[in-house]
Formats: sequence, C-alpha cells, structure tokens
Amino acid sequence: MDNPNQRDVEHIFESLRKGLVPERGVEAFAQGIDRQRKEIERQLELAASGEGTIKFLRGGYGCGKTFMARLTILDAQAQGFATSFVVVSDNDLHFHRFDDVYRKVMTELGTAECHRGALGDILDRFIAKQENALIELGNDPDADDFDGKVRERLKTSLATATEGKAPPDFTRVVQAIFDLKQKGEIHEAGALISWLCGSTNVAAATKKLAGIKGEIGGTDALSYLRGVLEIIKAADYHGLVIVIDEAETILRMRKDSRHKSLNGIRQIADAASSYHGLLWVFTGTPDFFDSRQGVAGLAPLHERIAFMKQGNRTSPRQPQLELIPFDAARLRAVAKRLRDLYPARDLERLAARASDDFIASLVDDVTAGFKGDVGVVPRQFLRAFVNQLDLVDDDPEYDPMAEYGFKPAELKPEEELALKGQPFVPAEPDDGPVPVEEVF
Repeated sequence: MDNPNQRDVEHIFESLRKGLVPERGVEAFAQGIDRQRKEIERQLELAASGEGTIKFLRGGYGCGKTFMARLTILDAQAQGFATSFVVVSDNDLHFHRFDDVYRKVMTELGTAECHRGALGDILDRFIAKQENALIELGNDPDADDFDGKVRERLKTSLATATEGKAPPDFTRVVQAIFDLKQKGEIHEAGALISWLCGSTNVAAATKKLAGIKGEIGGTDALSYLRGVLEIIKAADYHGLVIVIDEAETILRMRKDSRHKSLNGIRQIADAASSYHGLLWVFTGTPDFFDSRQGVAGLAPLHERIAFMKQGNRTSPRQPQLELIPFDAARLRAVAKRLRDLYPARDLERLAARASDDFIASLVDDVTAGFKGDVGVVPRQFLRAFVNQLDLVDDDPEYDPMAEYGFKPAELKPEEELALKGQPFVPAEPDDGPVPVEEVF
C-alpha cells in the first residue's frame, strides 16, 4: 500500500479530527473491504469497456458508506475516469429535480488533475483533440478557415458521439466557447461554461452570444449529461463515475418530494445502460432500500434492485453491494494504520504511548460506551483516537494509558435508533406504495 504525500496526510487527520471522511488519502487506511473494493473495480472495468451501469452501496450507520464512496472516487480517478461526488440534501439539492442534480454533478466534476469544477479543463482537452485530428488530416492550423473547420468538426463529433441525442443548444454553446476563447474573450467563455454546468446566473447578453435563452431545465438535463459524458470520453478519459451519497436523506423529505425523488432514481436506473461509460453509485441505509417509504414502496425499482441474501451469503455482483459493520478487530486495524501514518515529532514515543494495548483498551472502552455495538461508533472512535495521538505528540509527559477518559459523543437520531435495532422511517404513517410517475 502506497503512503500518501504529506499534504494528504495532513488532510486525513484534519478531517478525522472533525469527524469527517477525508476526501483524499482514504485508500491509505482502508481495512476489511477488499471484497467490496474488488466489486467496484469490476464496475469500473465495465464502464471503461463502454457499458453504462449502476450500483447501490447498502449499509447501516457507521458501516463506512461514505468512506467507500470516497474510495470509489479516488480509485476511479486513478484509473482515468472523471468523477463527481454529490450528497443528497433537502436544503440545496432537490433530488426530484434533475436540473438540481445535474448542476451539483457538474459543480463537483473532477479528475486526477483538476479536483473540482473540471468541465472547462475537459472541454479544452476535447477541443484540442479535434484540432489535432484536423491537423493530422493535412489541414493548416494557421489558415484563415481553420477555426471554421474546427467549429464544424465540433458539431459533427458531438452529433456522432451522442447519436444526435444532445440538445442543439449544447452544441451551440460548445462552439461558442471555442469561438470566444479564440478571440481571447475568456470571461465570456467562462460564463458559458458555467451555463453548461447548470448555472442560473448567466447574463442574457452572454447567452445571446451562443444563441441560447433560459437555463437547463429538468426535462433536458439528462440529455445535457449525455453530451458532457461524450466530451469526457473524447477527451481521453475512460468515462464518468457519479456518486450520490446519503440517499436515505430522501426518507426525511415530504411525501410528494420523497415519491418524486424515488421515481427520479427509477428513471436514472432505467436509463443507465444507455449512457455508455457512465457508472452511477448510490449509497443508502437498509431502511432506505427496504422500507415502504423508500425503495421497497416503488415496485418497478424494488423489483429491479432488491437485495438478495441466501443465509449469511450475499453476492457482491447483485445491484446492492452490502457493506459489513465494523467489528473490534477491524477498528483496531484502522487505528494501527493511522498511528503508522501520523506525522509525529517522535515516532518511537508515539508508538510506545499509543501502543497496541492502548488501542485495544480504547476500542473496548468506546464500544462499552455504546452498549457494546461497534457498528455505529467508528466516527466517534477515530475522532477520539486522533485526539489521543495529538496529545501524545504535543506533550512528552502525556501517557494515554494512565490518563485517558472518554464519554460517548452525542449520536444522531438515526444512530440512536440503530443502537436499539429500530428502523428509521418518517414520522408520518405508511401511505402505501409509491406511485410511478415521470418527474424529469
């Protein structure tokens, strides 16, 4: 396993101090998920070969769904994919409106070279490839008509790649971005890239330069995503991986929004195979997948992705990939790996004070504080453990084995229910099956 660079190490520990999953470097302390990671690898291979596919990560609170999702993003980028990591929210992301989803996907679009807001860089690569192709055909790049040929090739390439399914405005905007950059009008080109990313704040005068009006609506956003996907592949990326994290947030939405959001996922799942080179990854709790307020209430979706278990055995290749709760051994393994990564002033003192015995005692203590349930405590445990590493590093006299004390952090309501073995469902009574409807 390769060690992360110093910048990523600092990022890892700063994130863990705040109880967050790091955005980078998570592969350095991944433990006990080889089977699940291998299945994600298989999905990436399918997408790289031109398949359109979708996967659902299933796990209770504390199972590491967000960790696995972040790891998926990093693995995908390392293998030459563009990626986007989107968190479902009932505040700034209304999942039943695909224009909202599209805007978030484009805002979070990243590559190994450009971690966020990468569409402009990808467009530059795509346009450069069209120019190089023309030059290889014998065209003079200094000729007066060369830009016109590039413009026409952009139109032809996009029409061919999307099989004519990209909206006309999509092609016009890409051509206009090329024209503006050739004229040195970088600000206006950037504004049109923002429009192509779903922004609703682009001036009418700028949009007029590309012959467009209005914004990208929910009914068109999937078609725009198809165009972006083809540009990504034509820019020499294997494809696109979109992670939608915390889908269980949909359970907390009002009934009408919840129904529409579930139908939105159904439409995405139905269309996934036609988006060649695109892998969707959704994360969610068992409550989200199995309750009548969630996926189980929408028969067309549930029948397609229902989780199957034969005794204690599950196949990782079915639509839902199960993440197993942490146990004490896995928690100890993660802690030891983090101790090895920690940028200590005195490595020998850190290893002696944050010993294997201390780690085992800390796991036992934290576990006891949460009624013996290891599954929901990794977030609290890792934050407590990193704090102990910091104390040892800061104070040569500090001995955590002698002075350590811990009180469980306050749990989220969903985690309290998980401890009691109760599902999380909306406060409203069961309203029957989710109606099937087209929402975008």
